[in-house]
Amino acid sequence: MHQISLEGDNGRQIPTNRLKAPRMALVYIGIGSNLGDREELVLRAVHEMRAFSRVKKISTLIESIPQGVSYKEPKFMNAVVELETDFSPDEILDELLRIEEEMGRKRTSIGEPREIDLDLLGYDAKIIETEKVVVPHPRMHERRFVLGPLAELNPDWIHPVLNLTAKDLLSKLPPEDE
Repeated sequence: MHQISLEGDNGRQIPTNRLKAPRMALVYIGIGSNLGDREELVLRAVHEMRAFSRVKKISTLIESIPQGVSYKEPKFMNAVVELETDFSPDEILDELLRIEEEMGRKRTSIGEPREIDLDLLGYDAKIIETEKVVVPHPRMHERRFVLGPLAELNPDWIHPVLNLTAKDLLSKLPPEDE
């Protein structure tokens, strides 16, 4: 068997069996839209994520009623995307905020209707809490519009804090009011 090697910057031979590809993280992103052409906006956001990741799967698009608001607003179109990336959670959040801004999202108040809403739900099986990023998403286990699509993509995904699968978390939720 032949040993293949590459020449390093200093002329030193580097055996290819010692070269490592960048570590790719498995990431889940929640997507929602309740203004404009909701389906088109969700799909456009997925397309934009290809700039920093390899999109592996997208869930079925589902419609959900807005939560946490006392006034009537349009229903959301929601999905979850599974992707692989070598970006850090901070870099992913920066990219998601950029996509939201480029797609017309204006952050004026909590619970407002929006063209697009992108949430970092999970990053590998990690628990991350910084000033900028909290993973897993702190309310994802309470949201059918997140857990349904996530369980469709990966029912055995384990919430790293609660130590329950997406399928089990979904089964614990009360039925959604229409």
